[in-house]
Amino acid sequence: MTPTPRAWFDPERHRDRRPLLLARNRIVAAIRQWFAAREFLEVECAALQRSPGNETHLHGFATELVAPDGGRSRRYLHTSPEFACKKLLAAGERRIFDLARVWRNRERTALHSPEFTMLEWYRADEDYRTVIADALALVAVAAEAADTRRMDWRGAAADPLAEAEWLTVTEAFRRHAGVALLETLDGEGRPDRDALAKASPVAVAAADSWSDIFSRILVARVEPRLGLGAPTVLYEYPLVEAALARACPHDGRLAERFELYVCGVELANGFGELVDPVEQRARFEAEMTLKEKLYGERYPIDEELLQALALMPQTAGVALGLDRLAMLAAGATHIDQVLWTPPA
Repeated sequence: MTPTPRAWFDPERHRDRRPLLLARNRIVAAIRQWFAAREFLEVECAALQRSPGNETHLHGFATELVAPDGGRSRRYLHTSPEFACKKLLAAGERRIFDLARVWRNRERTALHSPEFTMLEWYRADEDYRTVIADALALVAVAAEAADTRRMDWRGAAADPLAEAEWLTVTEAFRRHAGVALLETLDGEGRPDRDALAKASPVAVAAADSWSDIFSRILVARVEPRLGLGAPTVLYEYPLVEAALARACPHDGRLAERFELYVCGVELANGFGELVDPVEQRARFEAEMTLKEKLYGERYPIDEELLQALALMPQTAGVALGLDRLAMLAAGATHIDQVLWTPPA
């Protein structure tokens, strides 16, 4: 008979996890100090929203809001505090951050939890390279709080204080997958599925879209080679892979989107934010049409967000997985080890 796994509250198991949890607490305290020193305002965005987000492959937790008169309406737990933060920027805030509890369905691995902490921050009237520098600085802050100069994940290692590698997505695909990515986009940035399928070094299914193939190559050939020895900034994603980012001024096929990797693990995802409500609506509608095709459901578009975008200044923003950062800094091997009470 297979023994029942020990619960997270088993005293012996908790004793093993406690040093990692205390490191997490030190990291959180250091992050708050870092933001305070730069005159950021900590905000607390409501988790209950009319829309959990409008990206195809993000899955929200649904619930019902019951009014005093018994009326019922659908609500969702947010997958990110992004929409609420943008409304605060429209209201006049300029530097904000939120250590937000967020929920994403269909996600549970050593690197994923259905409930986790997302550190999200925004700088109004500042370039997205500034928030990239923020993200790199916070990796160093976490390492110092955990008293480490080495981060490890499944055989990969990196010095979190080392100078970062900056790599465009185009160059990363050429270098690590042998794919000339821009040759699979036309002059307007529209993807050519067959061109990417032909160039792909990994197996492709007949039903795969351009984005599916892009993700297959990214996961299999590119991501495992990022953040080795030092953090990697992967930037200038194709515009079709950046639903919430504005186009790069030097090439409209590309977007001001970046991701930060350490030890092959994605830690942060950020943008030069799109503030055009007409374009954002069109992108959301396209994402939800695809979601309905793939998963049989679609989420409502947050009309208040579109109103807010018209009032927002040019802004750069980032979402960083606090739990993943704590894992790497503390030397954990599973995300549950740095969650005080892992979800059931």
